[in-house]
Amino acid sequence: MELKSFSSCSVSTSEVAHVGRSYSTLISSFRHKVGVRFSTHFQCRRGLFLTTYCASDNTYLTDKAVISSVGQDNFAAETSSHRINGTNGSISRFYSTNLKLLDAFDDEYGGVVVHPDRLPSNPYTFASVLRLSLSQWKKMGKKGIWLKLPLDQSDLVPIAVKEGFQYHHAEPGYVMLTYWIPEGPSMLPANASHQVGVGGFVINDNNEVLVVQERHCSPTTLGLWKIPTGFILEAEEIYTGAVREVKEETGIDTEFVEVIAFRHAHNVAFEKSDLFFICMLRPLSSKIIVDDLEIAAAKV
Repeated sequence: MELKSFSSCSVSTSEVAHVGRSYSTLISSFRHKVGVRFSTHFQCRRGLFLTTYCASDNTYLTDKAVISSVGQDNFAAETSSHRINGTNGSISRFYSTNLKLLDAFDDEYGGVVVHPDRLPSNPYTFASVLRLSLSQWKKMGKKGIWLKLPLDQSDLVPIAVKEGFQYHHAEPGYVMLTYWIPEGPSMLPANASHQVGVGGFVINDNNEVLVVQERHCSPTTLGLWKIPTGFILEAEEIYTGAVREVKEETGIDTEFVEVIAFRHAHNVAFEKSDLFFICMLRPLSSKIIVDDLEIAAAKV
């Protein structure tokens, strides 16, 4: 096949070049189907033309991407394709779409937070809109970009990584990625560096201490008697977590008295640090009900 090109105007800009790269992704699937190469010519101040001649049916395929304003701080790229018959010059338009920036809001530190529930569902559209958005945010002087991708849109993760996004953290329902625009090291806050554990030191009026044996433990601690322990939940107070863990493992109701000790350790789990607080608790009940899933035995 023969590759030709033509245009109707002749001033190039960098923002048009960027849209050209984005738009070429949208038509990549068509390129593979027809077996031709596309040549991008940035020869129009507000748009670009990509034209391919197909010798088998004597037609020209012309693709156009045009930048237009959308509000004060937003842009859209309108793309269209035409087929021009080489014999009679007739034109038929067969593709049209509008690309807008990702729906997002500014944070208080000069960055951008993308709305996770308003992402394009089509990966090809997402790739094009993401590139266009990054280009505009760079021109606007933005700093950190926060991109939260839900679990049901995990196919967008490799696209974002390819554009320069990095993993920040993950939860059961999503993965958070970030992009730092300015030169130099990223100033975005790092992922959580610690996990927080609690232990319940339950002592009654007879100076008897509540202890347990864990069902799942390493061979070196098998059969070892210890105080009830566990991790606090998200947004849970330390003393509340200690009372809850004792109740879950032994069935004993308690009330918080004071924090009597704590320790700080590093590289405990997945290279994270660990804070552990021991809380003195006063028992409010005496009947032990062992949690069979976690605890092998309990006594005072």
